[in-house]
Amino acid sequence: MTTLTARYTALTAALDRAGDSLGLVARFLFAAVLFGYFWASGLTKLGDGALGLFKPALGAYAQIFPKAMEAAGYDVSQLTFLHTAVVLAGTWAEFILPTLIVIGLATRLAALGMIGFIIVQSLTDLIGHGLWAEPDAVGRWFDRVPDAIIMDQRALWVFLLLVMVLKGAGPLSLDRLAARRITGASSL
Repeated sequence: MTTLTARYTALTAALDRAGDSLGLVARFLFAAVLFGYFWASGLTKLGDGALGLFKPALGAYAQIFPKAMEAAGYDVSQLTFLHTAVVLAGTWAEFILPTLIVIGLATRLAALGMIGFIIVQSLTDLIGHGLWAEPDAVGRWFDRVPDAIIMDQRALWVFLLLVMVLKGAGPLSLDRLAARRITGASSL
């Protein structure tokens, strides 16, 4: 029994050391599965022309504030500056935060921002777009059906991001490069 325990301890110690790469694997999976989703979603919110990044499309307001847009007759001029600020921040976040995660720069903070983004996105879908009334879209945990948009998919997205918050970006990242430069410069 002692030999078995020693082997198990050695194996788990090796796995603990390999755990440093979890952040890298999480970033890879984020890039492979979610980066394109968020980028495409951000593109739908851009206005026309070169200044589209600063003047969101009508659809951006309708996606983020569906009830307010309906109440305003889909006339953006009837909305407040706060509405525009939120739409701009949400649009920029869909480009900036995923990019930071993929390149591994400020990864923990970017992943935390994405978790907040997904929470707001889910609440907007549930309340603003009325998905709360569609049980198949909301889903339930422990129901043997893993394809609901909110409870199932987004819980897994948040878990993936939580790995990055807790473990960092991993060995191949700008975060790691910056940390090496800072510790190298301080040891001179």
